[in-house]
Amino acid sequence: MDGTTKTELRRRLDEERTTLVGQLTEMGVDPDTGQPSEFAQEGFADSGQSTAEKARVLSIAEGLLETLHEVDAALTRMDDGTFGTCDTCGSPIGDERLEARPFARQCMDCARRAS
Repeated sequence: MDGTTKTELRRRLDEERTTLVGQLTEMGVDPDTGQPSEFAQEGFADSGQSTAEKARVLSIAEGLLETLHEVDAALTRMDDGTFGTCDTCGSPIGDERLEARPFARQCMDCARRAS
């Protein structure tokens, strides 16, 4: 992978991280801890709807947090020089795979075997 590609992937990962943190914050979830802020309790009649809404928000937030952790791990791998190397077999992860999924941890062969 050349330096230009790596720079572009870092830019994309940084943008993705900013977007994810913004989405989590808007949802009332702390991006660092994954903990929700207190949801307002509107009243007894609305408590069932409030509980359902809280569960929906937390379900969405869980997926966003997982992606945020993957992005952060990819940025760490960039900093420590292991970015672009398969966690499973140690082979290079193809540029096309990294362009499609910049936080990929495995080459296509190992990803196929894992699924």
